[in-house]
Amino acid sequence: MARDYPLEKVRNFGIVAHVDAGKTTTSERILYYTGESHKIGEVHEGNTVTDWMEQERERGITITAAAITCFWNPTYMGTDISQKVRFNIIDTPGHIDFTSEVKRSMRVLDGAVVVFDGVAGVEPQSETNWRYAEEAEVPRICYINKLDRTGASFEKSYASILDRLSTKAVRLQIPIGAEGDFEGVVDVLEMKAFKFEGEMGKNVVAYDIPDSLKADAQKYHDEVVERIVETDDAMMTEFLEGKKPSLEALKKQLRAAVCTNKLFPVLTGSSLKNKGVQRVLDAVVDYLPSPLDLPSAKGINTDTGAEETRPATDDGPFAALVFKLQVDPFVGALTFFRVYSGHVAAGDTVYNSANNKKERIGRMVRLQADKREDVKEVFAGEIAAFVGMKEVKIGNTVCDAEHPIALEKIIFPEPVVSMRIEPKTKADQEKMGIALSRLSDEDPTFRIKSDPETGETIISGMGELHLEIIVDRMKREFAVEATTGKPQVAYRETITGTADVEYKHIKQTGGRGQYGHVKIRMKPLEPVEEGKKVKNNVEREDHFEFINNIKGGVIPQEYIQPIKKGLKEAMDRGVLAGFPVVDVSVDLYDGSYHEVDSSEIAFKLAAINAFQDAAKLAKPALLEPIMKLEVVTPEKFMGDVTGMINSKRGSIEAMGERGQARVITSKVPLSELFGFTTQLRSATEGRGVPNVEFSHYAVVPRNVADEVIASRK
Repeated sequence: MARDYPLEKVRNFGIVAHVDAGKTTTSERILYYTGESHKIGEVHEGNTVTDWMEQERERGITITAAAITCFWNPTYMGTDISQKVRFNIIDTPGHIDFTSEVKRSMRVLDGAVVVFDGVAGVEPQSETNWRYAEEAEVPRICYINKLDRTGASFEKSYASILDRLSTKAVRLQIPIGAEGDFEGVVDVLEMKAFKFEGEMGKNVVAYDIPDSLKADAQKYHDEVVERIVETDDAMMTEFLEGKKPSLEALKKQLRAAVCTNKLFPVLTGSSLKNKGVQRVLDAVVDYLPSPLDLPSAKGINTDTGAEETRPATDDGPFAALVFKLQVDPFVGALTFFRVYSGHVAAGDTVYNSANNKKERIGRMVRLQADKREDVKEVFAGEIAAFVGMKEVKIGNTVCDAEHPIALEKIIFPEPVVSMRIEPKTKADQEKMGIALSRLSDEDPTFRIKSDPETGETIISGMGELHLEIIVDRMKREFAVEATTGKPQVAYRETITGTADVEYKHIKQTGGRGQYGHVKIRMKPLEPVEEGKKVKNNVEREDHFEFINNIKGGVIPQEYIQPIKKGLKEAMDRGVLAGFPVVDVSVDLYDGSYHEVDSSEIAFKLAAINAFQDAAKLAKPALLEPIMKLEVVTPEKFMGDVTGMINSKRGSIEAMGERGQARVITSKVPLSELFGFTTQLRSATEGRGVPNVEFSHYAVVPRNVADEVIASRK
């Protein structure tokens, strides 16, 4: 079976935005105009297609990234899909607590439409999402939405993009009117005006630019032409000689510049008022890349360790990345994957390079949000889902067993908030374990562990809302009733000094004894300078470095790994208050062994005790998560809000304006922020809006550390 449409007619893109910028409303319009959904859903009415979970509809926010397939061709309205471009769209969440959804979606997207609120411009989550897109090198189109709202300003929002995100942004459209008078858009590259008429603005009508905007349109036309020709030397030379490129040549070059992240076109409209969305879809076709426009996917051959690439072709070896797991109430476990090369058919057996296991594929489905269509075969550049896969985790590569490869991994942020959770009844006990492990498979930023001392189950996540939703989902989807404790901060421990320790583990109790003897030096972990190679005897992992300086076999080789294992185990429980230890370098430089009594367990125990002794001597310190807090508030409450932040050990970094409101940016310890939203609301008559995201870990002041340590004793 061959593919039903060419690869150059595929666009895999995401819709990304700060919470409340109108992202889901935009997605609903796209579904309507592409003929996938006949009735437009509205967020405020709770009947949208992409927000299909009950919690999403109740809260009016997006929690999981929904994947939708639809087709677009502005001039062709027939049913022959080969005449259209296939869109695989991922509608991602905007709320910071669900940031992992955005991060992993970026990894499998070829492009993104970044939506901004025309009143607020660039908001904190817009910056975070933009940073994720930069890291993943995803080409972007900007769409300034909500121009019909009071206080909306295209110019201010555009200025905030240039100022806070990228000077590579360039306006491709300007609005006709604003706020209540917003009528349509002018495309300054094509020099045409567009109105959106008929039912739901379905008919896009082109007409001459109104006289009042002709001068502006010409000015911005010259600007965009200049910005495009600057990205190509040959075109630049011709342009300087007085030859102006044709519209076709300009569009082609703009596409090349967008695909290589040299320019980010800025469009505008109002999704709610059905103005401008179709032109955004045209821009996706014209400027965002198809899988063929992008460099080949990189990975490591798991047999040889060599770097390999996988170009986007149907006849190459099969390789796909798993980016999302979801339990569907009707179908069961869905495993979303993006194919980078080759093709896969129902009934094939695929190889998981992460655990060296093979699995047979039963069914595959393509999703249109909450509806699904069975597919027999999936080709390079497509996004679909396996049904009922057992052993696959997010970030795994499934591939052809003859050509094993591990594609570049998705790296997730560490959780910062924890809480106790316990089942209400004996019957809930068993179900809770199953529910928690299912939910942690779906969400890599949600972790579960049991406290060895109290036997309690501890769940950790990215914020209070994140954990609240998890507990809510347990109740609804798995019928598990549970009670939770107060949220706890995920503290860490580290060392600020050095120590040199010797430890002998000797036990003589009838029969064979135990003997393990190690000498270690401990110091704070220093970052590796870029481009500097790590020495052969150094093993580096997240927050830990192990240096093996054993010479002349004073400790036999087979005991080195058990020693490293013991050190890693000791890092799980710090010496101050039992929190995990981070950023430590341990140098194993001497020791001894006994021909008969030495064993792996003896050396492991010696390492654990040596680590604890050394950590006590190396000036241990407690670390706490520091959050970046941005508060948007009316001017009259500025004094109250800054006072609140100062009282919470916060340091104010900047104050600015956003429309009529004021913005205060600060860094505040997470431990001080529980219940902050409620306090802020009561201090600002409900008009203050906080945005919190993780910034970094920092040493806890002595007086606060003493309290935390005392509470853990």
